[in-house]
Amino acid sequence: MSSVQARLAVATARGARPGRGPRIAGALALLGGIAVAPGVLAQARETPPPPGPPRPLSIEAPAERTLPNGLRVIVARRADVPLVSAVLVIRSGAEVDPPGRAGLASLTAGLLTQGTRRHSAPRIAAAAEALGGSLESGAGWDRSEVSITVTTPRLDAALGLLAEVATEPTFANAEIDRLRAQTLDQLKVTYASPGALARLAVERQAFGNGAYGHPANGTPTSLKRIGRTDVTALHRAYYRPDNAALVLAGDVDLDAGVALAARHFGRWRAPSDSAVPTPADAAGMPGAPLLLVDMPASGQAGVAFGVALPRPRDDERAIASVLNAVLGGGYSSRLNQEIRIRRGLSYGAGSQLEMRRRAALLRVAVQTRNETAGDVAALIDAEIDRLIAEPVGADELAARQATLLGDLSRSLETTSGLAGAIVALVAGDRDPAELPARVDALAAVTPAQIQRYAATHLGTERRRVVVAGEVTSMGEALARRAARTLNAAELDRDGASAVPKPAR
Repeated sequence: MSSVQARLAVATARGARPGRGPRIAGALALLGGIAVAPGVLAQARETPPPPGPPRPLSIEAPAERTLPNGLRVIVARRADVPLVSAVLVIRSGAEVDPPGRAGLASLTAGLLTQGTRRHSAPRIAAAAEALGGSLESGAGWDRSEVSITVTTPRLDAALGLLAEVATEPTFANAEIDRLRAQTLDQLKVTYASPGALARLAVERQAFGNGAYGHPANGTPTSLKRIGRTDVTALHRAYYRPDNAALVLAGDVDLDAGVALAARHFGRWRAPSDSAVPTPADAAGMPGAPLLLVDMPASGQAGVAFGVALPRPRDDERAIASVLNAVLGGGYSSRLNQEIRIRRGLSYGAGSQLEMRRRAALLRVAVQTRNETAGDVAALIDAEIDRLIAEPVGADELAARQATLLGDLSRSLETTSGLAGAIVALVAGDRDPAELPARVDALAAVTPAQIQRYAATHLGTERRRVVVAGEVTSMGEALARRAARTLNAAELDRDGASAVPKPAR
């Protein structure tokens, strides 16, 4: 093959797409009357070049300083783009919801941007828009936060807005009622979906009545109980500088970040008469191994597995993450390969690993036909059992690690992604300086470590399963295994508890 022909063959390989091969081949063959063998074109299309070596993740360890009032200021500098993402994170979230007030932390965080002593909600939104950013707030497990991303020259004004909404909210009754109504509308959709209802109930099954067992967004009953007094009490107890961190990621250095933080947050004071309250125990008595929730006339069934895990040690975090990637993290994971690709029982099957400060949750969620719910539950059990029985193959492990590392690298390319990674470390009571080492930790996980972790934590006795759908269509085998079958209307959604409502 001449050098010209070789270059044309390479060009064909780079430009070939499904349905375009013949057109490209014809065009190339006409150029200069050069003939290219059909076998060369077929080989170019069918044999893609091997992937290149992974690019090293190059980020500096975040720097940190604490203001006299106790506020941590954490700066991750990235000077190549004139943007800064700023996040004020409160190290308390849904786990501090009082009994019977599920959703209080989420409601409180959502109200931060809905009016302060100086500005109404529309004025706040307009101010953020004028800065070229969007002010967002919310709460999850172990955290509540408010954030904005702006260009570097606008950072001073953006932090002023951030400080105002976090420390001076008015929590007007009209805004509480409006956000409550929106949340109740969203819950109606959630409770009508078998998959969403199963995921909600399995969390309670796994964590029982502990701090992590209730729905973070609340329930119709709990939300109606919440009043302005509850919201202001939670804000006063937890929104304080000695329970907070200001994370700045982007084009700002530590000295500048600390100076700006002192200017806008330096006068913020913690209550002198109390310390940050300690939340309740993370986990309570788990529920029954298998619960069925009957949703008559439901077209599909939701199958959810939940395993409450102890707080992973530092050397276990990467192992648990890679295990989840093998089991159900992404299209090529075992669950999706077995349930969707090989058997066609669902449009998608996967798992999630939620790292929380005092525990973790491995959750599997699949939506399928009512008639195949039992088959799907058995397949999930079998894949978890396989992790315990045999080590992951070297090629499979390398592929799943590459996916994890690629996802991590992409997420840290943006200032908001970098800030989010640091916020997760802060919320989890971990040192932000460990972020650059995470790539090495994920790459170092071995098959033996995964098998040992699975055998220790994923045994049959620790698994909790909820199947929601039309029970009469699921078959007798599944019904015989279930410890209890409830009608969806009987489910105690006030705590997402898998127990019937008490008789009235």
